[in-house]
Amino acid sequence: MTSVASPLAPDWLAVPADPNDLPASVWPSSVLRDRHGVLSIGGVPATDLVQQFGTPLYVVDEEHVRARARETLDAFTGQFERIGTRAKVYYAGKAFLSTAVARWVSDEGLGVDVCTGGELAVALAAGVDPGRIGMHGNNKSLDEIERAVSAGVGTIVIDSEIEIDRVAAAAARLGRVQGVRLRVNSGVHAHTHDFLATAHEDQKFGFPLDRAEAAVRSIRSHAALEFRGLHCHIGSQIFGADGFAESAARLLSLHARLLETGPVPELNLGGGFGIAYTTADDPTPIAELAARIASIVEAECAALGIALPVVAFEPGRSIIGGAGVTLYSVGTIKDVDVTLQGGSSDATAPRRYVSVDGGMSDNARTALYGADYSVRIASRASDADAALVRIAGKHCESGDIVVNADYLPADVTPGDLLAVPATGAYCWALASNYNIVGRPPVVAVANGEARLLIRGETEHDLLARDTGFAPTAPGAS
Repeated sequence: MTSVASPLAPDWLAVPADPNDLPASVWPSSVLRDRHGVLSIGGVPATDLVQQFGTPLYVVDEEHVRARARETLDAFTGQFERIGTRAKVYYAGKAFLSTAVARWVSDEGLGVDVCTGGELAVALAAGVDPGRIGMHGNNKSLDEIERAVSAGVGTIVIDSEIEIDRVAAAAARLGRVQGVRLRVNSGVHAHTHDFLATAHEDQKFGFPLDRAEAAVRSIRSHAALEFRGLHCHIGSQIFGADGFAESAARLLSLHARLLETGPVPELNLGGGFGIAYTTADDPTPIAELAARIASIVEAECAALGIALPVVAFEPGRSIIGGAGVTLYSVGTIKDVDVTLQGGSSDATAPRRYVSVDGGMSDNARTALYGADYSVRIASRASDADAALVRIAGKHCESGDIVVNADYLPADVTPGDLLAVPATGAYCWALASNYNIVGRPPVVAVANGEARLLIRGETEHDLLARDTGFAPTAPGAS
């Protein structure tokens, strides 16, 4: 193959030596190609999955999820035992939650973090121990608070002054003492390898540091509440530990002041650990993150002369994100001549638009955040040269893009199956019915077998919610 880089390609995107390759950093470890070039996940060929379930199709590698859960728990528990304390790990259900996934992570020793009544219902339906559930949310309804306290949820994260009284009232009414954490804004904003530290944050979540002590006094004034400690979340898709270092230092300074007036057994540093979406991404290994954060906490506590707290974390994307692959069918292909920036008016380069049968309704992240993804042909291998492509969806929006830029074999054609990796987090969770399109099914694969986790929506399902729809009775003319 003798492929040439396209001038339209982003700087980070290199021409692959082989556009059939499957970089290990991006794909689940179970993904491979058989002798016919067909991609398989968890031992199940993509062509078989599509024949049984259709496209678009979310595929989740169960063993990848379980392995990442074990790896994360082992890393944090081991490193915090090294410094003389304990660690807790909660799976952040907002990344993707189903009863099966809740059971997988619970089986592997993780708690579950939820942020709505619906997520709480899923975790409870899965049989998760309520004591190992944490509940977030900046606007928990009275009903959600009541349900959480009644179910025996281990900790509720207090996000505003009014919630202190609401949670206390529910707990008193139900005869419970409810464990709570206080969400605070450390002023640290982190994304990938960069972070910014400021004095104040303009956001809907949590308390500024200078109002936290008054909030804790209010919590401690209620006999029905038990203050467990502070909680902070500094961002998402974070590479490196520098942001966590600065945030932990600020939180532990406040933690030390709170210890002067009562117990503060825990500190929750949140999640946000990044994954690789493309070969340009270089996420920090979880073992390295755990070691660095543990050492930071140890050093800060020693400097402040305080005991080490139990430290909790809430990873979601780093557990489930890399386990997901979305399969699509190619519909149309269109080459567009694009005028090159900085060149003469007649200097152009071709961009190949490959349109698939899904789009922003099953993966909103590209449109919402400008997220980058990778793509490969899943139904065959090819010896054609690599060509720059943009994978477009079927929706009536110019911004309906699934993969902004990658290289595929130039002979990509209608009917090919495409696979987009790293779609386990915030794809199904953000899915919509835009243009009256049903959300795709989710299947789990493991040991050469596939099983349905969440059934896909049909047009009949969508019409059934429309009160003007009168379905025809079976046998009626």
